[in-house]
Amino acid sequence: MAEERSWADPGTAGALAPPQAANRRPGKWRTRGHIGWAFWLCIAVVFPASKLMFRIRYRHGERLPTSGPVLLVANHVSILDPLACARLVFDHGRMPHFLAKESVFKGLAGAILRSAGQIPVARYSTDAQGALAAAQDDLAAGNLVVIYPEGSVTRDPHWWPMQSRTGAARLALTTDAVVLPVAQWGPQRLHDYHARKLHLRLRTPTEYLVGEPIDLSEIRAQLRAGRPLTAELLKETTDLMMGRVRDQLAELRGEPAPVLFHPRPRRELPGDLPGGAA
Repeated sequence: MAEERSWADPGTAGALAPPQAANRRPGKWRTRGHIGWAFWLCIAVVFPASKLMFRIRYRHGERLPTSGPVLLVANHVSILDPLACARLVFDHGRMPHFLAKESVFKGLAGAILRSAGQIPVARYSTDAQGALAAAQDDLAAGNLVVIYPEGSVTRDPHWWPMQSRTGAARLALTTDAVVLPVAQWGPQRLHDYHARKLHLRLRTPTEYLVGEPIDLSEIRAQLRAGRPLTAELLKETTDLMMGRVRDQLAELRGEPAPVLFHPRPRRELPGDLPGGAA
């Protein structure tokens, strides 16, 4: 099993190896498109850092589309998640655009992040809607947007997903993006958010499982025909997406997932960082 490459379960490995060159994924540098100076700076920092921090393995990375708008929906287990998730996206020929807390976008680093297409979210304010609009525009331009619907690292003591906000569902239902559920497991071993402890170790084992795209075409058609986008529909869609992520996480961990999502905290704690969270 090759490190930092997509791999399949032993029983399906043969089926996932198409014999004809016509079925092969196009070259990664071609599908990544034009890379501006800010993104090059991010690559120069993130790639070697993530290489030292994580030993990454992917399941079904071939499910990540090489072109077109993609809304990547993932669970959140560590403040270091974006470093590993950026590698998932980059290693499969796309450039990631993250929705992240506005507090990260300060000074020179903030200017670089904005220039690299990352999207600040001013949570708990009317400006959060502006972040969703920016993400909608980004998807309309054919980009890949990463969002953590939980909004911050899960508070579940066993690292299962907690109740999520509905911003990701709004994006999923109001755009034509491919909605891709992704489960991740491993970054919490390097930085334990619950214990506020950084474990100084190199090459922490980290795994990603890319799920099948979620088909929302029927609901999208109903919305275009006049169905109202209600809070109930947003919650149902949120639970659908995060239910898929939770089930994939159970597969990664090799243990059953809880039936219910862990409750959200009443308030966030200092140090809460990235998330997609409008």
